[in-house]
Amino acid sequence: MKASLFYLPSIASRAEIEQGMAGMNPQFYQRMLKELTEQIKLGDELGYDSVSFTEHHFHIEGFELSNNPVLLDLYFAMQTRRIRVGQLGIVLPASNPIRVAEDIAMLDHMTGGRANAGFARGYQRRWVDVMAQQTHGIHGALPNQHDEIDEANRLAFEENFRIVKKCWTEEMLTVDGKFWKVPAGPTPWTLDTTEKWGKGVENGILKSVGVVPKPLQKPHPPLFQPFASSESTVRFCAQENVTPILPPMLPVFEEKLYSVYSEVSGKKKGEGVGVLRDVIICDTDEEARALWQDSGQFTGRAWFEPFGFRKGVTDPKTGKMLTPDEIVEMGYACVGTVDTVLRGMEVQQKRQPVDWVFAYTYNALVPHPKLMKSIEAFWTKVMPRFR
Repeated sequence: MKASLFYLPSIASRAEIEQGMAGMNPQFYQRMLKELTEQIKLGDELGYDSVSFTEHHFHIEGFELSNNPVLLDLYFAMQTRRIRVGQLGIVLPASNPIRVAEDIAMLDHMTGGRANAGFARGYQRRWVDVMAQQTHGIHGALPNQHDEIDEANRLAFEENFRIVKKCWTEEMLTVDGKFWKVPAGPTPWTLDTTEKWGKGVENGILKSVGVVPKPLQKPHPPLFQPFASSESTVRFCAQENVTPILPPMLPVFEEKLYSVYSEVSGKKKGEGVGVLRDVIICDTDEEARALWQDSGQFTGRAWFEPFGFRKGVTDPKTGKMLTPDEIVEMGYACVGTVDTVLRGMEVQQKRQPVDWVFAYTYNALVPHPKLMKSIEAFWTKVMPRFR
């Protein structure tokens, strides 16, 4: 099993967030960068496989201030030696896929081939609707809600994803899609320089473009998609050799997804799959639970439950949600002492082994010194059992 530090970067503590408009505070942002630098340097020294950031915009509340994960990747890669850097993920329906391909290829070169590439569909309409407004009919799509909005979002995601891969793997690019045309139409291009030393022109009309640079890694950086919770998403990941990252889900939900990925990819169940887990390790279970209450549980109630993200741990027959004790015991959260976390992860791996664990860190919501100790304990005392 590999392990990644995962950040939906919080800018402030719970108390600071509850004062309002924490995202507007530049001093909080500077503090966040300083603390993340120390945490990621520690992860690099310890041996963590990667670090990953999300993409979100307009987060004035103070949660998830990560509007450009590629810039964060580069910033922290320049301060580390070996840890891989990636995105979970760039929201493709709200992006220009050619620019995404260029940015990640540049990141790959500037990090010496340490880039991962992660793509998401986008569910928060406050920003997806604004950022994707020129792609007509594309909005944020809520998890577990399958309607016309979801279908349009999925079509845009899949078209953009395939364009990104074509940019990386094909010398010259042409696209005739629902959302994108390359070239955009009859485009005159009579430059002698292109005639002598380039490609893509016939009789003075542009027929294709070459997206450069190509990635350093061949054919492209490893691919990931957060946070897969539907059969169609997992099937797409299996077809495209993408590692899906599953959020905590009851066996009644996750078993089907593992089976679909295995059937389509031809891999054994769990191979090529990752899971997202809260990770808070302390000297006592009580201390870890108290920190979790002000980080993971606080964020869950304030931010994720309204978007439907807790449905995966809710029994579809009874409507009962798992208790915090059950979540820890079943390995859906790594919260407690080293022994408690080991027991939970063993239950998880016995139920369904996976290749990746993405450790949700809750920076700023968990005090920095406590989080540094937790990051070290998870790698040095828990992960050796599973690597």
